[in-house]
Amino acid sequence: MDFSYSEEQQQLQDAVTRFVQGDYGFERRKQIVASPEGFSREVWSGLADLGVLAMTVPEAHGGLGYGAVETQLAMQAMGPALLVEPVLASAVIATALVRDFGDATAQDELLPAMAAGERIVVLAHEEAAARGEVARVEATARRDGEGWRLDGRKAMVLHADAADELLVSARIEGAPGDPAGVSLFRVPRGTAGVTLRSCATIDARRASDIELRDVRLPASALLGENGGALPAIERALGIGLAALCAEAVGVMQATVDATVEYLKTRQQFGRPIGSFQALQHRTADMLLHLEQARSMSLLAAMRCTSADDAGRRMALSAAKVVVGQAARFVSQQAVQLHGGMGMTDELVVSHWFKRLLAVELAFGGTDHHLQRFARLSQRAAIEAAAAA
Repeated sequence: MDFSYSEEQQQLQDAVTRFVQGDYGFERRKQIVASPEGFSREVWSGLADLGVLAMTVPEAHGGLGYGAVETQLAMQAMGPALLVEPVLASAVIATALVRDFGDATAQDELLPAMAAGERIVVLAHEEAAARGEVARVEATARRDGEGWRLDGRKAMVLHADAADELLVSARIEGAPGDPAGVSLFRVPRGTAGVTLRSCATIDARRASDIELRDVRLPASALLGENGGALPAIERALGIGLAALCAEAVGVMQATVDATVEYLKTRQQFGRPIGSFQALQHRTADMLLHLEQARSMSLLAAMRCTSADDAGRRMALSAAKVVVGQAARFVSQQAVQLHGGMGMTDELVVSHWFKRLLAVELAFGGTDHHLQRFARLSQRAAIEAAAAA
């Protein structure tokens, strides 16, 4: 099997790399994080001009029509810069939802504006009690004349305070955990009854707890099939998980490179500490984890849009486990090998550490995906035995 990238794919990755290296240095990022909005509209416009926000938007709606592999390459290139702009939330996850689940009206209205950077849309789905279980939705939607009334809470929705519009999941019927009965609604951020409580996350992005209290929406707010949104949400989150794995690989590559360079220059007992065999073994282990994560990230990109639900879920969980374990190992080793300065804000290694910690916990942590992989593997084995 040929795992090499095409010339066009490589050019995309190179263009993104040049952009973040030229316009998103470490000091610039500090200024952006400290700004009132917590992200840069100027950078967002630059990403739109570069085509990053239009990568997975169909050509018919002003996009580039790229797939998961191109997304992987772009996210990997952006990883070391630690962007705090809502690329994953809006340009990857929300775009996939609108593209694959939205009706023609919603697609015509949202996709060109999202591709041009004129509108930021994020999915508000996770709830405090869900703990990674996509089907656990307690927020409710009830008929209100010709429209809808929403009530409930969403937890730690990334970039919600920067969004122009929220895609809110709510249950129209059934109990939390039921696979059917979940719908998706377009909710402008300033809608009456929508309250955001925002905070900074450990990796300097912004997230919000959202309270929906007697939120009245017109009938046109419904996105896609009524009661059938959960499969589309799961697929979009799977695409996001694959993109997150790619970003983590980019961060880990930068972390390993910086650590190796530090070991070459830091002197002890009259020679570089990188000449000590014990430290060479530790950096070799870091590289091993990185390459395993890179392979699994590519698998996730190749399988995240598969029509085989069980196979897709197994591949994504396997990738998340390997990438999560690698992220924890590489980041911890990097800090230890840099010594005390590895945890200071002045050194970018500490910020890579925080981002990799957030990656390990996002979309369900390592333990969650280990358990899911075990359940799916057992079910597949039982079905295979029954068919034999």
